[in-house]
Amino acid sequence: MPGRLAILACGGALPVALASACPQALQICFAGVPHNLGEGAQEHRFEKFGALFQALHEAGVTRIVLAGSLPRPTLDPSAFDAVTMALVPRLMAGMQGGDDGLLTTVISVFEERGFAVLGAHDLLPDLTAAEGFHLGPPLDEIAESDAARAADILAALSPLDIGQGCVVAGGQCLGIETAQGTDALLGFVAATDPARRPKARGVFVKAAKRGQDLRVDMPAIGPGTIAAVAAAGLAGLVIEPGRVMILERDKTLAALSDTGLFLTARTL
Repeated sequence: MPGRLAILACGGALPVALASACPQALQICFAGVPHNLGEGAQEHRFEKFGALFQALHEAGVTRIVLAGSLPRPTLDPSAFDAVTMALVPRLMAGMQGGDDGLLTTVISVFEERGFAVLGAHDLLPDLTAAEGFHLGPPLDEIAESDAARAADILAALSPLDIGQGCVVAGGQCLGIETAQGTDALLGFVAATDPARRPKARGVFVKAAKRGQDLRVDMPAIGPGTIAAVAAAGLAGLVIEPGRVMILERDKTLAALSDTGLFLTARTL
């Protein structure tokens, strides 16, 4: 029988969904990081990994899931405990490899201490969409071509640990998701001078980076994404099946209906 689960929560709706589906899980939040969990969440600090590991072991935790959005935190070196201090060289080396490098290091740190690291999709399999899922109007020939070009751009950038999203309109790349995130990308596209945009409305493609460990930082869309795609004047979204989460699914699908956008899941 598997041991207790702990939800290491950051911002957004995903930790709340996990807590609802796994009510016996230990809920962990972090000082200075906004979250939507209730008062029962146990607060820890990133500077004190030793205290966190001890609390997890004492609670009988053998499985953890890391969930929610987290900008790279600002750390106070004077508050590091001995365990964290020993981990700093590894974490710093991981940071040099980009987000994937850092997250791979974090996973290794937890696994070395006996914790199995799960993905949110392992616990909530309905988070992703299957191949062929489609809502909204069909893609025309231009949208099909734009989606394929956006996917090619993301595939080319994957080895550099850059980008989970790309916007292409009429064959022209209008933006690539970088460290600023999806909202920043779509806001940039929305602010682009119409004179510099093709007549084609364009497509937003969201996909995982090749070789990305999907247990942490799996790409996601939600109702806010749909609103931002609509505000950017795009025709719709293409997501990678099984590798992109649809958060707040009912609200997201309702937003699609309200805006008239398409959402399709397909391997490109």
